[in-house]
Amino acid sequence: MELRQLRYFVTLAEELHFGRAAGREHIVQSALSQQIQRLERELGVQLLERSTHHVALTPAGAAFLAEARQILDHVGRATLAARNAATPSPPLRAGIIDAGYDSMPQILRDVQQHHPDVTIHQVEVGTPEQYRRLTDGRLDVGIGWASRPPPGVSSELIRLDPLGVLLPDHHHLAGLESVPVSRLADQLLLFGEEAQTPELNEFVVELCRSAGFTPNLYEGTVESARAAADLVLQHRCVFCVPSSYRSSNRPGTTWRPLTEPTAHYPWSLLWHETTPSAHVAAVLDSARRLSRRLDWLEPVRPAPGDPAAADLDDQSS
Repeated sequence: MELRQLRYFVTLAEELHFGRAAGREHIVQSALSQQIQRLERELGVQLLERSTHHVALTPAGAAFLAEARQILDHVGRATLAARNAATPSPPLRAGIIDAGYDSMPQILRDVQQHHPDVTIHQVEVGTPEQYRRLTDGRLDVGIGWASRPPPGVSSELIRLDPLGVLLPDHHHLAGLESVPVSRLADQLLLFGEEAQTPELNEFVVELCRSAGFTPNLYEGTVESARAAADLVLQHRCVFCVPSSYRSSNRPGTTWRPLTEPTAHYPWSLLWHETTPSAHVAAVLDSARRLSRRLDWLEPVRPAPGDPAAADLDDQSS
């Protein structure tokens, strides 16, 4: 018995007409008739009643039809499973601003733990370039401050990250438990390359203005937090950076939280809203799970006397 014989029989049972069944199977009518007759001989039963103008299933044919359909369905599923196993799923392409920040690496480790078969490619590019790659399909998911996402890019806030300042160990501000923003007025502030971190630069400028001064900028820029740490270590400047970078601090540098006012950098996941995928869903699930477990969306309470403390009290009342 051959699978094509089962397929021919099922088609003929659905059409109850040799001509139409042969047309559906793209064979001549005589070949279809020969295959059905051969099937009946192999089974030793009559499956069809035939006359010049009539084709009908016998009781044996009706019983055989139900089983033949199941066999063909199983063969179809087995074929699909084999093809899926032979063709691995496409990789997850995740944008990260800088490998020194720990939010996206933690999320991707969680994704890998729950989906070990997923291949992950990390792409280190700034948020503006992430937007471009999300829009044209070169990235599946990204991360950044979703202050001005382009049309078609969705976002979800996952972390409120305390902002602080990276200092040399022996800097006079390094001895403080926290650094009032106003104390940065006489410091050279290092900014990231505008094409790489425009959102963080803007965030720091607005924070300084809220404390009553315009930042005095170091003449150079950097494309990574690691490069920034090198310049800080040389006592050339200080660098405002969220707390999620602390795990990658260079020896010889110290991170201190900024206060008066306390600020939290908002990290959001980014993806293209018209191309949702299982990969994006997995990243969102992991981000939400980590955000709940690590209290990423719970702002750190400012120190007593910080004006931000009153703001938080007003928001909670």
